[in-house]
Amino acid sequence: MTAAHRFRAFAAALAVVAATVAASPVDTGGQGSFPRCRFVEGRFVQPEPLTIDFWDSVKRAFTSRRGPWPDFTPMPPGPPPPRRVEGGDLRVTFVNHSTFLIQVDGLNVLTDPTWAGRSVEVVGVHRRRPPGLRLEDLPPIDAVLISHDHQDHMDLPTLRRLVAAWHPAIYCGLGNAAFLARHGVPGGIDLDWWQQADLAAGVTLTAVPARHHAGRGLFDGDRRLWCGFVLSGPSGEIYFAGDTGWGSHFASIAGRFPRIRLALLPIGGFKPVWYMHEHHLGPADAIRAQRVLGASTSVPMHFGTFPNGDEADGEAVETLRALLAADPGAVCGFEVLENGQALDVAPFHPARAAPGAAENLRWPNPSARR
Repeated sequence: MTAAHRFRAFAAALAVVAATVAASPVDTGGQGSFPRCRFVEGRFVQPEPLTIDFWDSVKRAFTSRRGPWPDFTPMPPGPPPPRRVEGGDLRVTFVNHSTFLIQVDGLNVLTDPTWAGRSVEVVGVHRRRPPGLRLEDLPPIDAVLISHDHQDHMDLPTLRRLVAAWHPAIYCGLGNAAFLARHGVPGGIDLDWWQQADLAAGVTLTAVPARHHAGRGLFDGDRRLWCGFVLSGPSGEIYFAGDTGWGSHFASIAGRFPRIRLALLPIGGFKPVWYMHEHHLGPADAIRAQRVLGASTSVPMHFGTFPNGDEADGEAVETLRALLAADPGAVCGFEVLENGQALDVAPFHPARAAPGAAENLRWPNPSARR
């Protein structure tokens, strides 16, 4: 790791520390079996707090050894998606990182959209693959889901372009709408964990818990809420995890949403495991989440665009494939998409254990169509 890389890693580590140092009592209230975050002395405090401390961050910054990544892998963009998808169909297109275009029940929804050149402006790592869709080729966007305020998930220049083109509603955790408005992005709608909003007739969005943190600098840690989302409508339930580590919130989400047709689960940024596992799912925990959620189909994300962790390019996908192949009881239904690939998601069926589940897992996946 070069000195510049160590500096960037140390700056990122300090941001994590700033987001986790506020120790406050754990909430025991809230809805369901998993409680809401508490807002204590200006910061959100989650029921399963992160335990990373300053010295862990120092250790990580100066001992990290990232595996190899290409400087850049040119790829042609996928073709323009259809304008709308209706009639019970569900189409999902992987743009890059944690950005998906979800087309269902006549709605077009983007998750954590980023067309940025770096994970963080100026100091962040630069992207290693182009976006899988050109922004100008998108269909009209009705809603945008923002899981948290980290810059690789809340990219302000991208959001400004989306607002200028389509004026979508932008759903986010508590405190984020005001931040967006101050930075030239109107249309934000704050949601607390378990709070719902109606996107259209019969289509409901629910903000759900995640185990992560927030903050865009050294002094605003955890001042805005992080979350995942479940989109529920006539065509089924869709879970977008955002950024999250493993936690008991998966069981609570499954209890409230027992028929998840599609789960979008992060697998990258998982090394070093000792440092990352509390706030980033890795391949093993993504499999655990799939099992607990009972999702019919799961599509991995948070890999292949920005080298956020120490794993090599492709390592997250290959690890996921190896774990599934080694486990004869692994749930089937994982579909890995390359940037720009789209998948027509099968109707919901109860998740089932099946030998050979890894046959569904290829990168790029020939069963997915552009």
